[in-house]
Amino acid sequence: MDSGSQETLHADSADSHKPALKEDQAESVQLSPSKLFAAAIPFQPGQQQHHHYQRPQQSSPPSPPHAQKAQPAGASVQPANDLHSPGTQSCPPPELPQLVAEQHAPIPSHDKDTQRLIVILSNASLETYRASSGRAGAKDEKYSLLNSDEHIGIMRKMNRDISEARPDITHQCLLTLLDSPVNKAGRLQIFIHTAKGVLIEVNPSVRIPRTFKRFAGLMVQLLHRLSIRSTNSQEKLLKVIKNPITDHLPPNCRKVTMSFEAPVVRTKDYIESLGPNESVAIFVGAMAKGHDDFADSFKDDTISISNYSLSASVACSKFCHAAEEVWDIL
Repeated sequence: MDSGSQETLHADSADSHKPALKEDQAESVQLSPSKLFAAAIPFQPGQQQHHHYQRPQQSSPPSPPHAQKAQPAGASVQPANDLHSPGTQSCPPPELPQLVAEQHAPIPSHDKDTQRLIVILSNASLETYRASSGRAGAKDEKYSLLNSDEHIGIMRKMNRDISEARPDITHQCLLTLLDSPVNKAGRLQIFIHTAKGVLIEVNPSVRIPRTFKRFAGLMVQLLHRLSIRSTNSQEKLLKVIKNPITDHLPPNCRKVTMSFEAPVVRTKDYIESLGPNESVAIFVGAMAKGHDDFADSFKDDTISISNYSLSASVACSKFCHAAEEVWDIL
């Protein structure tokens, strides 16, 4: 017997004595695409071998450590975020927006001589809409504040421009004004004159809700109840007052409107031009677009404070900063 035949016999004998894999081990073998055809049915003596491809049976991947156990048939599956499942905490139900008075020293109502900055947010988009389908005057009747994010279809049905439903502008202006140092120093007064003619007085010590959703609910309460008191006192922090606005301004007060067509002046220089006991009332349009003639009947001056168009919140901020610099408020 030659050497070639001996090598062949040794190879066959080695294959015959190779230990076979167990059944559970064979199922867990991961075959590469290049070796898929090697997984055919093993050849048995006396049988004709058929070269058919047989897809290997892969074992299911191991379940993650935090996966839930399989539920028996017919059992109800409990969601993962169930508030009543053990180990979880339920959130409290949402409450109605409430107002809290901060410890500021606002100007007394009888004081007419202290120099102050007065801001009137004119043409503010604060309008309620009856959202519920119940009868008028029912206890379950619900109202919402018209806004361009949630009531686009309603505004189209009423054939009104979507820019007329922008109460977020008033919200931004109030946050800017109430957080300013000139307000915390007690030298700022704020009024809101809505597009429907409602005049609102804002107490300088009020803390307006930071989120717009809670602010909208607060404005709905104000427009229906006509006043909102503090939670820790009987002081009215927001209240509807009688028109016109000139009845609530001090006698020595310069009434100023802003227009892009007016000559540009620096806000600091304009505040410095006031008299020793002269206050200034700034009429800011709290609207997306429209005419700026809402105070032409009683204005004393018209100015422009920038070469660029500014938002209402930025205009309020520029006057607050100017008053703080001139009146030495840090």
